[in-house]
Amino acid sequence: MSSVELNQPKNSLSEIQRTQYPYVTGTSVVALKYKDGILMASDMGASYGSTLRYKSVERIKPIGKHSLLGATGELSDFQELLRYLDELILYDNMWDDGNSLGPKEVHNYLTRIMYNRRNKFNPLWNSLILGGVKNGQKYLGTVNMIGVHYEDDHVATGFGNHLARPILREEWHKDLSFEDGVKILEKCMRVLLYRDRSAVNKLQIAKITEEGVTISQPYALKTFWGFNAFQNPTAAAEGSW
Repeated sequence: MSSVELNQPKNSLSEIQRTQYPYVTGTSVVALKYKDGILMASDMGASYGSTLRYKSVERIKPIGKHSLLGATGELSDFQELLRYLDELILYDNMWDDGNSLGPKEVHNYLTRIMYNRRNKFNPLWNSLILGGVKNGQKYLGTVNMIGVHYEDDHVATGFGNHLARPILREEWHKDLSFEDGVKILEKCMRVLLYRDRSAVNKLQIAKITEEGVTISQPYALKTFWGFNAFQNPTAAAEGSW
C-alpha cells in the first residue's frame, strides 16, 4: 500500500455524496402569471417515504428582490439550494452597483446547478419553479432534477404536471385578475388534494409583483368527499377485489 493511500482520510469530501434517494419529500407546486405578476401555490405537507410526517413545511421562498422559488422533492436538497442562492444573492449585493439579479438570471443559475449535479450522477432531487417580476417584465420558468427547463405562462411540478396543467390550459388567460388567479390555483390544489396521497389540506399562496413578495398564512380548502367514486373506488375496476 502506497503512502498516498495510507494518508488518504477514509471520509474525504471526494467520497461524500448527497441524496441518492429521496427520504423527506414535498409534492406539487403550481404557478401562473396574472396581470400584475406571478401567483404560486403549494401545500405544506412533507412525506417520510409514504408516511405523511410533517404538515407545516414551507416550500415557497422569496429569492432576492425580484424572485419567488417553489420546490417539489427532497427537502434537504431544497435547503442546500437555498444555501447556494443565499450565497449568490450576497455576492451580487456586495458589488453595490445599483443592480440586482432578476428572475431570469436566477432561473438560468438554477438550470446550471441542476444540470451540473446531474452530470456528476449526484443530483439534487428537486423540481423547481422560479417566478418573478423585474422592470415590468413577468417571468415564470421551471427546471427539474436533470436540468430540463422551460418558460411558460403557467407551470406545475409533481402530480400537478398531470392533473393541474389541463385546468390551467383551459382557464388561464393573460389578463387574469388576482382574485381569478387565486380561484384557479385553489381549484388545482383541490384536485391534487383529492387525487394525490401526499397532499394535505393546508396550503399557501404567494404572489410577487413590482412591489415585492407576499406569502399568505396557511389555510384549508373546502372539500367534499361524498362522491360515489370515493365511496367505492374499485367498483368499476376490472378484476378488483
